[in-house]
Amino acid sequence: MGKMLNGFGLFVYAVLIPILLLLEHENQYCFAGVLEKKNNESQIGTKCDLFDGSWVYDDTYPLYDTSSCPFIDREFDCQKNGRPDNQYLKYRWKPKGCALPRFNGQAFLRRLKGKKILFVGDSLSYNQYVAEYEVSVMFSRNKFLVDLVQTKEGMVLNLDSIEGGKLWKGYDMLIFNTWHWWLHTGRDQPWKYIESGGKILKDMDRLAAFREGLTSWSKWVDSNVGNTKVFFQGISPTHFNGEEWGGQKSANCIGQTQPVNGSTYPGGLPPPAAVVHEVLNKMSQPVTLLDITLLSQLRKDGHPSLYGIVGKKGNDCSHWCLAGVPDTWNELFYAILVTT
Repeated sequence: MGKMLNGFGLFVYAVLIPILLLLEHENQYCFAGVLEKKNNESQIGTKCDLFDGSWVYDDTYPLYDTSSCPFIDREFDCQKNGRPDNQYLKYRWKPKGCALPRFNGQAFLRRLKGKKILFVGDSLSYNQYVAEYEVSVMFSRNKFLVDLVQTKEGMVLNLDSIEGGKLWKGYDMLIFNTWHWWLHTGRDQPWKYIESGGKILKDMDRLAAFREGLTSWSKWVDSNVGNTKVFFQGISPTHFNGEEWGGQKSANCIGQTQPVNGSTYPGGLPPPAAVVHEVLNKMSQPVTLLDITLLSQLRKDGHPSLYGIVGKKGNDCSHWCLAGVPDTWNELFYAILVTT
């Protein structure tokens, strides 16, 4: 047996995707409740598909000012990093059949008072502990959900093992995500071998590996969560190939200033999104899918591109500017919580 190196330690950061950007800092707030329209909540019907819609321009956005918010990682603060345009901040997600409630950080925390929440996943998840409302929000950095094991032969990604899941127990709410790291190769690949069905492999089809790993996760959830409310954050897309949105193949997120028009994406859903639906549909434990893939695909303009942590030395078309698209993920999460 090797040494477990899963990254399952629980960290309390001073940063967070803006789901709980509420803490007071020098009498200023960076939470999205200032412009809440309270009558919107009643407009959400139980049959409304919150994830089917389009982006509309809204001059009241963004939901908060990052210049007065100390909790945003520098790599995601595109305005501070010199992005010259700001129109990408002004778009609001509008479902076809209903209106979303404006995200209210204080109301969100009051609703979750006394609860323990754990985010489990990669760099698209963050965490924070908010004592004011007695809400414990923590983050377990885990890129694959299944185990990485250090052996004498090297690091092994074990698709059938979730020993680290022991640290996921005892929470009122679990929010999982994984995908981006399954595609990494070369120096960015954190493992040397894959273990599948008891066999050690040098490599395998990454989508097949993702399906197997996610299936192991689903079995763990079915067997261990009990009354815990479970969410799975859908696949967050990238924008490195312009052909996907009807542009030139050589195009990417650099220089994009507007969303894709309408409510369909020319390139269709990415293959891992189908895997997520397939695995979740087979589960016995109810899991709520935060199906953010399509609405995020439409936002080719929302990435840091040259205005991330490495500046013009790199091009980040994977992560998202803050303020920006993740705020909408949080509005949808909030809408689900207040209507269920």
